[in-house]
Amino acid sequence: MVHLPQNSMFKITPEQSELDAIERDLQFHPSTVTAPQTLTPEQVDGYNRDGYVKGIPIFDAAEMAEHRRYFDALLEEVTAAGGDSYSISTAHLSYGKVYDLLTHPRIVACVRDILGEDVIGWGSHYFCKMPHDGKSVAWHQDSSYWPLSSSKTVTVWLAIDDADVENACMWFIPGSHTQGHIEYKTSDDSEANVLNQTIEDIERFGEPVAVELLAGEISLHSDLLLHGSQANDSDRRRCGLTLRYCTPDVRAGEDWNQKGVVVSGSDPSGHWANPPRPARD
Repeated sequence: MVHLPQNSMFKITPEQSELDAIERDLQFHPSTVTAPQTLTPEQVDGYNRDGYVKGIPIFDAAEMAEHRRYFDALLEEVTAAGGDSYSISTAHLSYGKVYDLLTHPRIVACVRDILGEDVIGWGSHYFCKMPHDGKSVAWHQDSSYWPLSSSKTVTVWLAIDDADVENACMWFIPGSHTQGHIEYKTSDDSEANVLNQTIEDIERFGEPVAVELLAGEISLHSDLLLHGSQANDSDRRRCGLTLRYCTPDVRAGEDWNQKGVVVSGSDPSGHWANPPRPARD
């Protein structure tokens, strides 16, 4: 069984089903799509080899300006209620406009070229680094945090603002997704880590690559890929929306199946709840 810290989001309790107690399959499952419709075959091959694809244009400047105005108002509302710029998580269950992004045909088309025809969208979280906020995202693998049976999640990172090295864009380590689960330590307060895990000595896994994106572009990465970002020491905000997708054969503990929306194809087993679009925009 993979080690997870006590304050992680994956805990086994007597009330959970036997399914929740199975050992997790934390190995990379390469894409088997041979005739992609939106990505190129080279991009699919690159995802399998490197663990990511980046710089894919999705929305034009006018479309992103509209969503940025929406996010600005949402952030103001959340912070007024006591939250912060990292608090807006599982947003597609609360906000119709985020549900629309999770299910957007242009985004789903890219994900389908990695995962295949049947796709579940289950996650949506804004990672908004305000200017000089002092917080980093330590090197980590997404899969360590999630109560999912296997590592078949693709994360889409949609740039709400331009993201570059100056304002703390993400960094990936190509090929690190093939290492399986990597041991980590629980972060301490001195790290000012947005999350709570830190993988150390990342140099042994290769040379990091900056994921610079223009607003409206996306990257896609495997849930096993090592990635992180530094603190934003610039005068510019850096906001991105993460959208998480998996294949319907993945099983979720802790009622996380209630988050899952069928965004393409079908869910033959009916495991994922497929909630409707929230009425609130």
